Amino acid sequence: MITKSVLQAADVAKIIAAADKEAAANNWAVTIAVVDDGGHLLGLVRRDGAPPISAHIAPAKAHTAALGRRESKIYEDIINQGRYSFLSAPTIEGMLEGGVPIMVDGQCVGAVGVSGVKSPEDAQIARAGIAALG
Repeated sequence: MITKSVLQAADVAKIIAAADKEAAANNWAVTIAVVDDGGHLLGLVRRDGAPPISAHIAPAKAHTAALGRRESKIYEDIINQGRYSFLSAPTIEGMLEGGVPIMVDGQCVGAVGVSGVKSPEDAQIARAGIAALG
């Protein structure tokens, strides 16, 4: 049996604050979602002006990154390279860039998903949030 870190409420608040700061610095209206390692929502902020649909897309991206233990962009790339059958993968909806797993000591403890601007910018915001954990 191994011991594994878990995200606590203070960690989620720190991630969201740092991601929100990155979004604000660039004047980006986005939704930021943080999930645990099972893809369950722990925190969500929809910034002023963020499209309503982003409140659905951001958690889906985070869910995909957490369950896959990899960035959601990988799945987008697989599909864009012609493997369309991957769209039928069960319980995975956020197969767009912008979901980034949170890795601690080689273990996934959760993920951040962002939606509302260009996908590379969404990922930039997610990484900024994760970086706040140190």
